[in-house]
Amino acid sequence: MLQFLQGLDTDIQISTLKQIRNLWTHTSTALEGNTLSLGDTKFILDEGLTISGKPLKEHQEIYGHASAIELIYQNLNQAFTAESCFQLHLAIQTDRVTDIYKPNGAWKVEMNGTYAVNKKNQQVFIEYAHPLHTEKLMALFIEELNSLCKQTLNLKDGIKAYAKIHMGFVHIHPFWDGNGRLARLIANIPLLKSGLPPIVISQDERQQYIKILADYQLKVGQLTPDSGVWPKTKLLTDFEQFCDRSHKETRELIEGAKKLQEQRNKGTKEQRNKGTKE
Repeated sequence: MLQFLQGLDTDIQISTLKQIRNLWTHTSTALEGNTLSLGDTKFILDEGLTISGKPLKEHQEIYGHASAIELIYQNLNQAFTAESCFQLHLAIQTDRVTDIYKPNGAWKVEMNGTYAVNKKNQQVFIEYAHPLHTEKLMALFIEELNSLCKQTLNLKDGIKAYAKIHMGFVHIHPFWDGNGRLARLIANIPLLKSGLPPIVISQDERQQYIKILADYQLKVGQLTPDSGVWPKTKLLTDFEQFCDRSHKETRELIEGAKKLQEQRNKGTKEQRNKGTKE
């Protein structure tokens, strides 16, 4: 059982986990352009039915992300490996057509990058890690992830761990597709192992989110085995603050579940006292 669910009745635990699953899945897929609403996401996952007029691909993205969350929960007591990463990548991918240049469940084989606008209002290209460096960089990444997972992190350190793991993953960009969704999944593992609820990043914060990631990556430059994954950790401060703000939604969700449990316990106690008096 996840530690943040301790003390809750079984039905409240199940309901809370579903709410987290729905919110996490909706926000992460919406950040990548999925148009299904939170209500749509709940309906699809609870009922197993489709939303009229919505693309099949968007439904598959919802199912895939929810499956990846379950994989993370199931494997929390195990060390994270490259194979763990590959299995999560397979879970979230909707394109099952075999393409040697777009491998599912394997590291990228082609260069990848993206454009951003710098502080001088100039368009610049961000080059992600070279495919030949990906395996080495991901080995360093996985080593640090497992090190953090062995620690019992308080709230502040948990947020720092999330920011570090998230930024490292997207800066390497080890897959041809799905890196953002995977970063938002994998970065939550240290928090979950320390008994903290996951961080979810709202699609409403997409512009600020992308800007913070790009600003960091432009300052640090392309990663190599010599630079390591986090050559300038002091530059993570802005992202840590952003992640702290983003964490409030799930923390409030857990607080709501605990208040419901307190009300239920109080009601049960009152009924028992009433029965005793009668």
